[in-house]
Amino acid sequence: QVQLVESGGGLVQAGGSLRLSCAASGRTLSSYAMGWFRQAPGKEREFVAAISRSGGSTFYAESVKGRFTISRDNAKNTVYLQMNSLKPEGTAVYYCAARTAVGIATIPSMFNYWGQGTQITVSS
Repeated sequence: QVQLVESGGGLVQAGGSLRLSCAASGRTLSSYAMGWFRQAPGKEREFVAAISRSGGSTFYAESVKGRFTISRDNAKNTVYLQMNSLKPEGTAVYYCAARTAVGIATIPSMFNYWGQGTQITVSS
């Protein structure tokens, strides 16, 4: 079992950048493959990015490819999401998620643990 807490959200202008952090406690983050999801009001939770347990593999939603980067620092028990060239449609609550597996997953139901989320608002 692991507890996840997201931070780094806030208000940013379109075209700007933010870096989200997901800090883990209770268990070492290296035991989990990780993902980032987002959910806008009235919409379903959607996949953003994922990283394998080793950090050797990453995968991104087509909508964020080339703009977002997921990374992890297992020594700090933290996963990051660097978001560049933010767009208004990126406005959402962003969630960090963990799964007890080594590989990439993109479906919310495949993740066992979730943070509380952090709000990102991209203004136009």
